[in-house]
Amino acid sequence: MRPGPLIRRLFGPYEHWAAEVFRGMFVNLDDFADLMKIWVPNAQRILEVGCGEGAMTERITRRYPNASVTAIDITPRLGRLYRGDTSNVTFTQEYVEDVARREPASFDLIVLADVLHHVPVDARPSLMNAIDQTIAPGGSFVFKEWAISSSPIDWICRGSDQYLSGDELSHLTPNGVEAFLTDTFGADAIRRIETVPPWKNNLVALVQRSAQSPAKDDRE
Repeated sequence: MRPGPLIRRLFGPYEHWAAEVFRGMFVNLDDFADLMKIWVPNAQRILEVGCGEGAMTERITRRYPNASVTAIDITPRLGRLYRGDTSNVTFTQEYVEDVARREPASFDLIVLADVLHHVPVDARPSLMNAIDQTIAPGGSFVFKEWAISSSPIDWICRGSDQYLSGDELSHLTPNGVEAFLTDTFGADAIRRIETVPPWKNNLVALVQRSAQSPAKDDRE
Protein backbone atom coordinates (compact mmCIF):
# COMPACT_ATOMS: atom_id res chain seq x y z
CA MET A 1 0.00 0.00 0.00
CA ARG A 2 1.19 3.52 -0.78
CA PRO A 3 2.12 5.62 2.28
CA GLY A 4 -0.69 8.16 1.83
CA PRO A 5 -3.73 5.90 2.35
CA LEU A 6 -1.98 4.01 5.14
CA ILE A 7 -1.09 7.20 7.04
CA ARG A 8 -4.58 8.64 6.64
CA ARG A 9 -6.22 5.47 7.91
CA LEU A 10 -4.29 5.83 11.14
CA PHE A 11 -6.64 8.71 11.91
CA GLY A 12 -9.57 6.30 12.01
CA PRO A 13 -12.89 8.20 12.14
CA TYR A 14 -10.97 11.48 11.74
CA GLU A 15 -9.45 10.45 8.40
CA HIS A 16 -11.73 12.67 6.32
CA TRP A 17 -10.94 15.66 8.55
CA ALA A 18 -7.19 14.97 8.44
CA ALA A 19 -7.20 14.67 4.65
CA GLU A 20 -9.08 17.97 4.34
CA VAL A 21 -6.69 19.79 6.68
CA PHE A 22 -3.58 18.50 4.92
CA ARG A 23 -4.93 19.27 1.46
CA GLY A 24 -5.96 22.74 2.58
CA MET A 25 -2.33 23.61 3.23
CA PHE A 26 -1.78 23.58 -0.53
CA VAL A 27 -5.11 24.31 -2.22
CA ASN A 28 -8.50 25.69 -1.28
CA LEU A 29 -10.86 23.36 -3.11
CA ASP A 30 -13.88 25.40 -2.08
CA ASP A 31 -12.48 28.49 -3.80
CA PHE A 32 -11.69 26.37 -6.84
CA ALA A 33 -15.24 25.00 -6.91
CA ASP A 34 -16.69 28.50 -6.50
CA LEU A 35 -14.62 29.75 -9.44
CA MET A 36 -15.76 26.81 -11.55
CA LYS A 37 -19.38 27.55 -10.70
CA ILE A 38 -18.93 31.16 -11.81
CA TRP A 39 -17.32 30.08 -15.07
CA VAL A 40 -19.81 27.28 -15.81
CA PRO A 41 -23.00 28.07 -13.88
CA ASN A 42 -25.50 25.72 -15.51
CA ALA A 43 -23.82 22.37 -16.15
CA GLN A 44 -26.20 19.41 -16.20
CA ARG A 45 -23.93 16.49 -17.14
CA ILE A 46 -20.55 16.55 -15.42
CA LEU A 47 -17.59 14.19 -15.77
CA GLU A 48 -14.83 14.32 -13.17
CA VAL A 49 -11.71 12.55 -14.40
CA GLY A 50 -9.37 11.27 -11.68
CA CYS A 51 -11.79 11.80 -8.80
CA GLY A 52 -9.61 9.97 -6.27
CA GLU A 53 -11.33 9.40 -2.97
CA GLY A 54 -13.95 12.06 -3.63
CA ALA A 55 -12.76 15.40 -2.18
CA MET A 56 -13.49 17.45 -5.31
CA THR A 57 -16.57 15.39 -6.07
CA GLU A 58 -18.08 16.63 -2.80
CA ARG A 59 -17.66 20.22 -3.93
CA ILE A 60 -19.02 19.52 -7.40
CA THR A 61 -22.24 17.94 -6.15
CA ARG A 62 -22.79 20.81 -3.70
CA ARG A 63 -22.38 23.48 -6.40
CA TYR A 64 -24.40 21.54 -8.96
CA PRO A 65 -27.12 19.79 -6.93
CA ASN A 66 -29.33 19.21 -9.98
CA ALA A 67 -26.60 17.89 -12.27
CA SER A 68 -25.80 14.28 -13.07
CA VAL A 69 -22.18 13.67 -12.01
CA THR A 70 -19.99 10.80 -13.23
CA ALA A 71 -16.76 10.49 -11.22
CA ILE A 72 -14.10 8.14 -12.58
CA ASP A 73 -10.66 6.96 -11.56
CA ILE A 74 -8.48 3.91 -12.04
CA THR A 75 -7.91 3.48 -8.30
CA PRO A 76 -10.10 0.96 -6.47
CA ARG A 77 -10.39 3.51 -3.63
CA LEU A 78 -12.39 5.96 -5.70
CA GLY A 79 -15.04 7.84 -3.75
CA ARG A 80 -14.06 6.19 -0.45
CA LEU A 81 -14.01 9.46 1.52
CA TYR A 82 -16.92 11.10 -0.30
CA ARG A 83 -19.33 12.77 2.11
CA GLY A 84 -22.28 14.16 0.20
CA ASP A 85 -25.49 13.48 -1.64
CA THR A 86 -25.22 10.18 -3.48
CA SER A 87 -28.43 10.50 -5.49
CA ASN A 88 -26.83 12.32 -8.42
CA VAL A 89 -23.28 10.91 -8.49
CA THR A 90 -21.93 7.66 -9.93
CA PHE A 91 -18.40 6.46 -9.11
CA THR A 92 -16.90 4.19 -11.76
CA GLN A 93 -13.45 2.59 -11.90
CA GLU A 94 -12.44 3.11 -15.52
CA TYR A 95 -10.31 5.14 -17.91
CA VAL A 96 -11.62 8.28 -19.58
CA GLU A 97 -10.84 6.62 -22.91
CA ASP A 98 -13.59 4.11 -22.09
CA VAL A 99 -16.04 6.94 -21.41
CA ALA A 100 -15.09 8.68 -24.66
CA ARG A 101 -15.84 5.53 -26.67
CA ARG A 102 -19.12 4.90 -24.86
CA GLU A 103 -20.41 8.48 -24.49
CA PRO A 104 -18.71 10.80 -26.98
CA ALA A 105 -19.63 14.50 -26.93
CA SER A 106 -21.94 13.91 -23.96
CA PHE A 107 -20.76 16.10 -21.05
CA ASP A 108 -21.20 19.86 -20.77
CA LEU A 109 -18.55 20.07 -18.03
CA ILE A 110 -15.42 17.95 -17.61
CA VAL A 111 -13.14 18.47 -14.60
CA LEU A 112 -9.51 17.36 -14.29
CA ALA A 113 -8.10 18.57 -10.96
CA ASP A 114 -4.52 17.89 -9.83
CA VAL A 115 -4.32 14.70 -11.84
CA LEU A 116 -2.01 15.42 -14.78
CA HIS A 117 1.26 15.36 -12.80
CA HIS A 118 0.46 11.77 -11.80
CA VAL A 119 0.00 10.70 -15.45
CA PRO A 120 3.10 9.45 -17.32
CA VAL A 121 4.13 11.87 -20.05
CA ASP A 122 3.62 9.33 -22.82
CA ALA A 123 0.05 8.65 -21.65
CA ARG A 124 -1.03 12.30 -21.59
CA PRO A 125 -1.97 12.69 -25.28
CA SER A 126 -4.43 9.80 -25.02
CA LEU A 127 -5.89 11.23 -21.80
CA MET A 128 -6.39 14.71 -23.23
CA ASN A 129 -7.72 13.51 -26.57
CA ALA A 130 -10.28 11.37 -24.72
CA ILE A 131 -11.35 14.38 -22.65
CA ASP A 132 -11.61 16.38 -25.86
CA GLN A 133 -13.89 13.68 -27.28
CA THR A 134 -16.24 13.72 -24.28
CA ILE A 135 -16.99 17.47 -24.40
CA ALA A 136 -20.45 18.20 -25.74
CA PRO A 137 -20.87 20.96 -28.34
CA GLY A 138 -20.72 24.23 -26.43
CA GLY A 139 -19.33 22.41 -23.39
CA SER A 140 -16.51 23.32 -21.00
CA PHE A 141 -13.37 21.73 -19.61
CA VAL A 142 -11.96 23.01 -16.31
CA PHE A 143 -8.33 22.07 -15.74
CA LYS A 144 -6.54 22.49 -12.39
CA GLU A 145 -2.85 21.77 -11.90
CA TRP A 146 -0.03 22.62 -9.51
CA ALA A 147 2.61 24.51 -11.52
CA ILE A 148 6.32 24.47 -10.74
CA SER A 149 7.96 27.46 -9.06
CA SER A 150 11.17 28.11 -7.13
CA SER A 151 9.40 28.72 -3.82
CA PRO A 152 9.78 26.58 -0.67
CA ILE A 153 6.07 25.73 -0.74
CA ASP A 154 6.58 24.19 -4.17
CA TRP A 155 9.32 21.93 -2.85
CA ILE A 156 7.17 20.94 0.14
CA CYS A 157 4.08 20.28 -1.95
CA ARG A 158 5.77 18.23 -4.65
CA GLY A 159 7.96 16.36 -2.17
CA SER A 160 5.07 15.37 0.08
CA ASP A 161 2.90 14.43 -2.91
CA GLN A 162 5.58 12.16 -4.30
CA TYR A 163 6.17 10.49 -0.95
CA LEU A 164 2.50 9.99 -0.09
CA SER A 165 1.38 8.87 -3.54
CA GLY A 166 4.43 6.79 -4.39
CA ASP A 167 4.12 8.00 -7.99
CA GLU A 168 6.81 9.37 -10.25
CA LEU A 169 5.50 12.90 -10.71
CA SER A 170 6.05 15.29 -13.60
CA HIS A 171 4.77 18.86 -13.25
CA LEU A 172 4.47 21.66 -15.78
CA THR A 173 5.61 25.26 -15.52
CA PRO A 174 2.94 28.00 -15.76
CA ASN A 175 3.85 28.58 -19.40
CA GLY A 176 3.89 24.85 -19.92
CA VAL A 177 0.29 24.55 -18.74
CA GLU A 178 -0.94 26.96 -21.42
CA ALA A 179 1.19 25.31 -24.11
CA PHE A 180 -0.06 21.88 -23.08
CA LEU A 181 -3.71 22.91 -23.34
CA THR A 182 -3.14 24.74 -26.62
CA ASP A 183 -1.63 21.60 -28.13
CA THR A 184 -4.88 19.69 -27.58
CA PHE A 185 -7.61 22.30 -27.86
CA GLY A 186 -6.06 25.22 -29.75
CA ALA A 187 -5.31 28.67 -28.34
CA ASP A 188 -8.76 30.03 -29.21
CA ALA A 189 -10.45 27.50 -26.92
CA ILE A 190 -8.63 28.71 -23.77
CA ARG A 191 -10.97 31.31 -22.28
CA ARG A 192 -9.48 32.00 -18.84
CA ILE A 193 -6.43 31.10 -16.75
CA GLU A 194 -6.45 32.12 -13.08
CA THR A 195 -5.01 31.02 -9.75
CA VAL A 196 -6.77 29.89 -6.58
CA PRO A 197 -5.59 30.30 -2.97
CA PRO A 198 -3.52 29.90 -1.01
CA TRP A 199 -0.67 29.67 -3.56
CA LYS A 200 -0.15 31.00 -7.07
CA ASN A 201 1.03 27.54 -8.07
CA ASN A 202 -2.65 26.53 -8.24
CA LEU A 203 -3.43 27.27 -11.89
CA VAL A 204 -6.98 26.84 -13.18
CA ALA A 205 -7.88 27.06 -16.86
CA LEU A 206 -11.23 27.20 -18.61
CA VAL A 207 -11.45 25.59 -22.03
CA GLN A 208 -14.64 26.02 -24.01
CA ARG A 209 -15.63 24.77 -27.41
CA SER A 210 -18.23 26.59 -29.44
CA ALA A 211 -21.35 24.70 -30.46
CA GLN A 212 -19.91 24.39 -33.99
CA SER A 213 -16.35 23.43 -33.01
CA PRO A 214 -15.47 19.73 -33.50
CA ALA A 215 -13.25 17.60 -31.34
CA LYS A 216 -9.61 17.15 -32.34
CA ASP A 217 -10.11 13.79 -34.10
CA ASP A 218 -12.87 15.34 -36.19
CA ARG A 219 -10.62 18.23 -37.15
CA GLU A 220 -7.87 15.96 -38.46
